[in-house]
Amino acid sequence: MRRILVALKRVIDYNVRVRVRPDGSGVVTDGVKMSINPFDEIALEEAIRIRERGEADEVIVASIGPDETQQQLRNALAMGADRAILVKTDLAMEPPAVARILLSLVERESPMLVFLGKQAIDDDCNQTGQMLAALWQRPQATFASKLELTGETARVTREVDAGLETIEVDLPAVVTTDLRLNEPRYIKLPDIMKAKKKPLDVTDIATLGVESAPLLKVVRLEPPPQRKKGVMVKDAAELVSALRQKGLV
Repeated sequence: MRRILVALKRVIDYNVRVRVRPDGSGVVTDGVKMSINPFDEIALEEAIRIRERGEADEVIVASIGPDETQQQLRNALAMGADRAILVKTDLAMEPPAVARILLSLVERESPMLVFLGKQAIDDDCNQTGQMLAALWQRPQATFASKLELTGETARVTREVDAGLETIEVDLPAVVTTDLRLNEPRYIKLPDIMKAKKKPLDVTDIATLGVESAPLLKVVRLEPPPQRKKGVMVKDAAELVSALRQKGLV
């Protein structure tokens, strides 16, 4: 069976203003709307489109997190994924641990493609896909803005600093998705109801035998300093004068 595995991360919704806790120990999540990481949602949409074209047989979504992550996985099932896997843990996972956990799922499911968003909007690490490809010893195509499958290869257009780069990789492979790859579909109510009947397997992280201890210790979080109020100037000369007074020119 031609499977696609899509890794999803539960993050604070991108429309929510993130607030740091008063003691600096983290960000406020109580009562805050949580969603699928937007880049991962793009990855899922691409996987579903590939299956709809008949180029894959099954789309599996997987996430690592607490019980509440089932809500995001149910949303993914409502979008069109066939089944879901939750690796349950209450610990914050770092990219090396996430890559090892995903590798254990890859070895179990044997997918032809693994999709991830290029980065998560909470930590912006942009590391997990690359680490998974290295551990799996399979090709990778990062920052994908276009993907075409031909037999046992994938032709991927990547967004790089100099513009666009097109590469071909043999399957199985890891692909991380960029913003312009597609626009995720809107979830309809009937699809939400159907998703309740789709399988969602919950696996405790301890059963995977993966080392997940954190490598980094967060000492303190601080919000960025508030920006000073700007001033209006009449013309370029007044602008230069104001910049000189501030010692900027």
